[in-house]
Amino acid sequence: MSHMAQALRFLIENIAGFFALALLLRFYLQVVKAPFQHPLPQFLLAFTNWIVLPTRRIVKAIGGYDTATLLLAWLTLLLKNFLVINLFPISISFVMPVALMGLMLLSVVHVLQLSVYLLMGAVIVQAILSWVSPYGNPLTPILGRITDPFLRPLQKRIPPIGGVDLSPLVLLLILQVILMLAISPLESTMFALMVNQG
Repeated sequence: MSHMAQALRFLIENIAGFFALALLLRFYLQVVKAPFQHPLPQFLLAFTNWIVLPTRRIVKAIGGYDTATLLLAWLTLLLKNFLVINLFPISISFVMPVALMGLMLLSVVHVLQLSVYLLMGAVIVQAILSWVSPYGNPLTPILGRITDPFLRPLQKRIPPIGGVDLSPLVLLLILQVILMLAISPLESTMFALMVNQG
């Protein structure tokens, strides 16, 4: 891959990845019913409304969930993967149904991967805030809405040691194992499917 192609890949992956991350964070904040008065949710709304609001007119909510936002996150990653894969010196014909299916499933895997990274980031930021701002931070309630469903079951089983809650560390280890043993093999399988059938 040439230097120009590498730079182009870097830009595509980071710009599309950031936008997909913003869409996913917006979706999950709505799922956990986080307060949207904080500047972070307000930024997410302002940053993504231009595409989310028109899409909602076509894609209706399913089960009370903002399906349009989740679909847009997947489509963003689908477009990113299509553009990035075409920068590689390999020939994949997405006219082939199996190759196209592989691309679509790869994008689903990347939605899951980005969701895990989001949860990991929320746990890390929440842990840092608990140390540097122990008496409360406006971001803490928002992060708590995201992390509490995962931390509470661990906190019931893992008692604090010396007053230190180890559940965030355990959750981070579990998420890392999920990335290694589930997400990464799925990613490789979908890519192989495209290459072998493309």
